[in-house]
Amino acid sequence: MSTTRALALLAAVAGAAAAWAAGKPLTSDTVWDLRTVSDPQITKDGKSVVYVLGWNDRMSDAMHSNLWMVGSDGKDPRPLTTGAFKDSSPRLSPDGARLAYLSNRSGRPQIRVRWMDTGQEAQITDLQDAPSGIEWSPDGKWIAYAARVPAKPSWAVKAPEKPNGAKWADPPIVVTRLRWRADGSGVIQPGFRHVFIVPSTGGAPRQITSGDFDHASSGMGAGTVSWSPDSQTIYTSAIRTPDADYSLEGGEIYAFSVKDGAVKQLTRRKGPDMNPTPSPDGRKIAYTGFDFRLQSYNVTNLYVMNADGGDPKPLTASLDRDVRSPVWSWDSKTLYFLADDHGASQLYSVAADGGAVNKITDGRWRLGSAYASNDPITLANNGAVATTRSSLTEPADIVVIRSHRKNDITRITGANESLLADRDLGQIEEVSYDSFDGKTIQGWIVKPPHFDPSKKYPLLLQIHGGPHAMYGVEFQHEFQTQAARGFVVLYTNPRGSTGYGEEFGNVIHTRYPGDDYLDLMKGVDMMIAKGYVDPKKLCVTGGSGGGLLTAWIIGHTDRFAAAVSQYPVTNWITQVGTADGGYNHAALWMKSMPWDNPKQYMDHSPIFFAKNFKTPTMVLTGEADLRTPMAESEELYFALKSMKVPAVLVRIPDEPHGIRGAHPSHRIAKMEHVIGWMEKWTGAATQPGMEKTE
Repeated sequence: MSTTRALALLAAVAGAAAAWAAGKPLTSDTVWDLRTVSDPQITKDGKSVVYVLGWNDRMSDAMHSNLWMVGSDGKDPRPLTTGAFKDSSPRLSPDGARLAYLSNRSGRPQIRVRWMDTGQEAQITDLQDAPSGIEWSPDGKWIAYAARVPAKPSWAVKAPEKPNGAKWADPPIVVTRLRWRADGSGVIQPGFRHVFIVPSTGGAPRQITSGDFDHASSGMGAGTVSWSPDSQTIYTSAIRTPDADYSLEGGEIYAFSVKDGAVKQLTRRKGPDMNPTPSPDGRKIAYTGFDFRLQSYNVTNLYVMNADGGDPKPLTASLDRDVRSPVWSWDSKTLYFLADDHGASQLYSVAADGGAVNKITDGRWRLGSAYASNDPITLANNGAVATTRSSLTEPADIVVIRSHRKNDITRITGANESLLADRDLGQIEEVSYDSFDGKTIQGWIVKPPHFDPSKKYPLLLQIHGGPHAMYGVEFQHEFQTQAARGFVVLYTNPRGSTGYGEEFGNVIHTRYPGDDYLDLMKGVDMMIAKGYVDPKKLCVTGGSGGGLLTAWIIGHTDRFAAAVSQYPVTNWITQVGTADGGYNHAALWMKSMPWDNPKQYMDHSPIFFAKNFKTPTMVLTGEADLRTPMAESEELYFALKSMKVPAVLVRIPDEPHGIRGAHPSHRIAKMEHVIGWMEKWTGAATQPGMEKTE
């Protein structure tokens, strides 16, 4: 063999070996293999953790979840439930001998109880309306839950009876309330949410709360239900006023007698009080909330009061970060909680009688869910805390934190280790830059695998929704798949984001979108200055508030080659009148109704800048979206087509806001439409049908 041929052969072998060693890129269809972990419940002795494991069924196009148990050292993981069902909300009985949870195994969500020593189970409810927020009584005799109680409509007519055997169309839907529908569930049927208790061995449920009010609700979403240590009182939040639909100030905390339903109001403050959590000794109640101000964002603080509602005190006023998931130590002396800060989420503690707030963890990770404000943490009697943790390179797993030592964390699950073992992830770089007025903006760059800084790459700017939310150091599956397709991905936290204090989050009040657009453009300028981004191949996308900003961008600059506006707000006038949260958007975000100040609405609505539209734009929304209803997307699409701008409207059936419904295939379709549109207009088409045509 000649020297030339030998060298060529060696080079080929080395290239093949390098390609094999590099691993495969993440693709959209790995959604089928991704597994999620959530809702960890640690046993009182700290030896084991029960959690929810979610998985996707490729054949039925459905998401399922089961319950698992693992040792707090990560050993001996085993399933507690199996099958193509949705098992959730595991709650251990006070003595640890039984496990209550919610399951749809009978066809509708019901409460089930499992005996841990034998594995025997019993379904203890047979409810028409789905229960939620289950909690054991401390004596183990009862399980509390919240459910809607149907009521007669406030307006109805007596219609003629249909003949026997006749097939008539569905009757009209009559709406009489201000807040009459909700994203993910549709039209809210007449009735109110109440708290019940049911014997833990099964039997007739008993309604504890009463009146035409929603309970286990703070006005800001579902709230918690909790028990006094003597099992004689239930605490929850509610807005118990006749005009509750119009309340902007949120709910109060009430105590309800288990014996006779007698009610006592514990908080009386202008501002929401929620998530009451009694101390183990029964003397105090911790809760979260804030003093109401007519603004779109307020930092949620931690408070404590006497069990009778007296002597309320703030504990975290100096933190200037949102408190979530508070839990007591066994001796009632300390409270532990999670809070977001500069893209990370950490575990904190504070003494129940006040004092300095202590930061127990300090790393580049997010503890607890990045998308759920009430994702629980649980605490064992030995101080071990169970929660979830995600990082830039790791999807969420269950971790156990020894709260008495700094950063003493053990990961006890590896839900996606096998998926990522042979995958080639893009390198992630954290960045910060000064905006036009000197405010520091934090962000992250995902680079394509095998990134070469001497080359020019297309840039994809990702914008988060909310707008009061935070990108951070959690694993971003979609961004990694986009980087694997050759895009440099930039995601940042412009003004209005949480995790940077109340002033930074609220600075966009009545001015959204506006200066946050300038924050984003400064980030794009930073990327171009790095030298490896092609300024002619800039792309932008985002969902919800990110979709709004995407639509705003194409009305204020033509520097982008392509845009995808996902489930956006495009016209604030129509948004506040049709969305499930429209009243709050008008009263708090805009601080006026459209008829009082139409100019403000028009000044911040992308649709009124349509004369500037030039960027090829895809508009993508779920047809069941009630948070940013489909009409918002239709208005944007109409404006684009009227201006003869290349545009596509993608309607995803049955999906609510965020395309996070019941079908994994829709998540894959969303990802492929977004990246396919970018590839088309940057000349990087990799699939048939992506040729650059209008």
